[in-house]
Formats: sequence, C-alpha cells, structure tokens
Amino acid sequence: MARVHLNGSSTLPAAGFAYSASVSPGPLLFTAGISPLDATGSVEPTGDVVGQTRTCLTNLRTVLAEQNASMADIVKLTIYVAENLQADLVVAWAAVVAEFGEPVPPAMMLGVTVLAYDDQLVEIEAIAAPPA
Repeated sequence: MARVHLNGSSTLPAAGFAYSASVSPGPLLFTAGISPLDATGSVEPTGDVVGQTRTCLTNLRTVLAEQNASMADIVKLTIYVAENLQADLVVAWAAVVAEFGEPVPPAMMLGVTVLAYDDQLVEIEAIAAPPA
C-alpha cells in the first residue's frame, strides 16, 4: 500500500501540483538544501536556471537513493531561485514538472536574493516518506 497520497482540492483550481500530501505512519526523511554541484563541487551549469534545476533534481535523486527512498516518496518540495524575474521561477517550475509529471508534490517556490555558492541560481530541499 502506498505511504504517500497526493491530494488535490475539490474547491481550488487544478494547478499542476498537489495541495497537500497524506502520509501513513512511518519514517520521514528531511534533506538539506540540494545544490547544483557536480562531482568536483562546482556549480553546474553556470548561468542556466533550467540546467541547475535539473542538476539539483539529479543530486536529490542520489541523496534519496542513498537512504532507500525515491522521488516518488517526496511529500514536500521547496525550490529556491536566485533570480530577479518571475519568468526564471516559471522555467525552474517547468523543469520540476518535467521530472515529476503532474501532479508535482506539494511545493513552495521562492525567489531569493542569493544562494550559498558563487554562480548558484537554484537550490531544492525535500521531505520524503520512504517505505519502512
């Protein structure tokens, strides 16, 4: 039986993401912010919001797998984009939707001023509910 159920809303418009997630009892996994770092610790690719979003998602998939979890176990995402335009958030969101399909787990997307690494534009953190 699935531990995670993504919930829509009978009142709010369908927006391509779940409004909430229900999780049956069991472990929860909280990730740190996942940065778009390659194997050498460099931000990759520089200057590319979509590319950095994809790199973050790849790194997130790796961290989850190391804990016997998968992207399907994610119950909450927070996506940080260090750019000035709403359009940059839109293209980052499109990369997230391409990864998950619809609906995406409940998510919060934020435009921020700066992130930890030089040239870093995107960071993603997640909460997952892996099987016990």
